[in-house]
Amino acid sequence: MDSKSAYVYFAGMLNLNDLVLFATAVDSGGFAAASRRLGVPKSTISKRVAALEDELGVRLIHRTSRSFVLTDTGRDFHEHARAALIETEAAENAVRRRVAEPSGRVRITCGVPTAQDYLAPHLPALARAYPRLQVEVDVSDRFVDLVQEGYDIGVRSHFAPLPDSGLIQRQAAVEPIVLLAAPAYIAERGEPRMPQELAEHDGLLTGPANTEWTLRDETGASVAVSPRPRMVANEGRVLAAAAIAGLGIAVLPERQCAAELGDGRLLRVLPHWRAGLVTTSLVMPHRRGQLPGVLATVEFLLDCLARK
Repeated sequence: MDSKSAYVYFAGMLNLNDLVLFATAVDSGGFAAASRRLGVPKSTISKRVAALEDELGVRLIHRTSRSFVLTDTGRDFHEHARAALIETEAAENAVRRRVAEPSGRVRITCGVPTAQDYLAPHLPALARAYPRLQVEVDVSDRFVDLVQEGYDIGVRSHFAPLPDSGLIQRQAAVEPIVLLAAPAYIAERGEPRMPQELAEHDGLLTGPANTEWTLRDETGASVAVSPRPRMVANEGRVLAAAAIAGLGIAVLPERQCAAELGDGRLLRVLPHWRAGLVTTSLVMPHRRGQLPGVLATVEFLLDCLARK
């Protein structure tokens, strides 16, 4: 249920309507945007939010002709208002869950590499599978607070376990980080047969301090090696392009370079060794994670991301 349908559905319940109007105004960034989203006159929204403030006896929003900013109390109230609306939506959807087609808006946030390499191939299929679902994907490498910013799902690729944040976590995929080089580089410099030989090879590094690779083989044996720094970049696509150009050996998630490995632009180096693992997880706020549209999206993505 989106904000507009919530407002219509609960007509006559003044307090709940006011919560819808207030939360939508905040989420939309102002009364005018909320008016367009809800189909309710801007003046009505402004008056009802002002009445809500009068009833509570506090100022929730500092507003001028050019700005719309929540007060500290307003931020706290907004969080609880959204939670109340989510619980109301969940109560209705609990009855309809078995028979209703997933619908409504699902907001997903993820980083740039995750969007390009993991989500992009599957989002069209998700849209076809659930035509009544409106999926919004925000691609950004900044820190995102799912609860405060109103996201339903965060897709995270990580090398260490995620911290205990109180969010629901679902592991979608685990894949090796492998060593890669272009055929031209191997032809010119020779193929290393043992990890220790990497000290004589050019390395494409993820950071100026990340000069050492810890490699593990299929038995669990590990060895630390330090290639000659040739190039540094903190973005996988840049390193992959450098490897394809023959600048050196890179360590990257296997799936990220699946196309290049498939068409021969890159080759596995030391194929029995890996430079770690990368895990892709879906994280959700508890309340949002119970909504049918979110559940359907999560299960769909888990199925897609689990496939190689």
